[in-house]
Amino acid sequence: MVDGVWNWSGNIAFQAEEVCHPASLDEVRSLAARGSKLRVLGSGHSFNDIADTPGSLVSLAKLPPTIEIDGAAGRVKVGANVRYAELSRRLHDEGYALHNLASLPHISVAGSIATATHGSGDGNGNLATAVSGLEIITAGGDLVSLSRDRDGDRFNGAVVGLGALGIVVSVTLDVEPTFDVRQRVYEGLPLEVLDEHFSAVVSGAYSVSLFTTWRAPRIDQVWVKERVDPAAERPMPEDWFGARPADGPRHPVPGMSAVACTEQLGVPGPWFDRLPHFRPDFAPSSSGDELQTEFLLPRRHAVDALHAVNEIRDRVAAVLQVCEVRTVAADDLWMSTAYGEDTVALHFTWVKDTDAVLPVIGLLEERLEPFGPRPHWGKLFTTPAETLRSRYPRLSDFHALARHYDPTGTFTNDFLTRHLFTDLD
Repeated sequence: MVDGVWNWSGNIAFQAEEVCHPASLDEVRSLAARGSKLRVLGSGHSFNDIADTPGSLVSLAKLPPTIEIDGAAGRVKVGANVRYAELSRRLHDEGYALHNLASLPHISVAGSIATATHGSGDGNGNLATAVSGLEIITAGGDLVSLSRDRDGDRFNGAVVGLGALGIVVSVTLDVEPTFDVRQRVYEGLPLEVLDEHFSAVVSGAYSVSLFTTWRAPRIDQVWVKERVDPAAERPMPEDWFGARPADGPRHPVPGMSAVACTEQLGVPGPWFDRLPHFRPDFAPSSSGDELQTEFLLPRRHAVDALHAVNEIRDRVAAVLQVCEVRTVAADDLWMSTAYGEDTVALHFTWVKDTDAVLPVIGLLEERLEPFGPRPHWGKLFTTPAETLRSRYPRLSDFHALARHYDPTGTFTNDFLTRHLFTDLD
């Protein structure tokens, strides 16, 4: 086992025998052709063992950081080692944008897509919905290209691939003309307001995030991100369904400095400098001193789900830093947490105490069970395998696709076997 290789939070010590750093596609193909167990190590921003393996971890950090923009086609080809922060600035400089970003720009493009990572917005699909092409090195060392235009349903199965099909070495993303966004934080929204107005609250801007510590039946902060329309400029609202504008910049976690957060107070700026909550030139969020869990469930159950959490808020608040509520548009990607249904995402940033947090995660799962939640692939959960498998109607097709490209299980690890592929082999 390699000593000292941990995930970003430091709660997972990787069990791999070695970490490989190929500097070319030929070297990646050679590694894949060895036939031993492999998994790709991205930015390490997963809180479970989805990236672990008893064999070799492959870091793509030394590959060329490819960013090839095709303005005529409205697409950009991106090397798998590129992170959203560098991609976004390059796109903006050339006059282009992505449809959305996650709260952290520090994460890698390929790793985010593989786990269905998302931003917020009623009309915005997760980050993987921007993918129009993939290049994957499969078991045996073959380089396979898949595209939305050519491969149809098979492509839908491959995009949120969980690392099970092979080593993604490049992705092609849809782009659009660059745009500006302004964001403002509002404070003090009573939970009861959402009973009648949830849809209006979360659909009132391009991206809306609700933050609460669950210390009271209240949304502490509402982060509102509006696309700027130069032809129809108007001031941002002076209240948001009764929540009042903050009198200065805010961090989502109470008591933390807002210096690491993107600019607020309604000041317009480029999309890449407003859609994330955090700036790329600062350590993200709580700098790793945290654990994370997220459950995504049908949006029609949002209000009932929030009330279910409110009923146990004392247990939740005791180990919580902050909870974020976002919405994500439905998609047709087989293993996406938003497959087939508009969703609401309940994200929990915990204190870094696994023993104290896990029982609360189990309690949350119990209370949310009636609403069919799907846990985020890269975060902590205790959902039984049988229950998890039942939430993905295309799971057997995904397993067959994985076995097509990886017949010997080179890229299958304990996480995939334990949660998804049990009883399917």
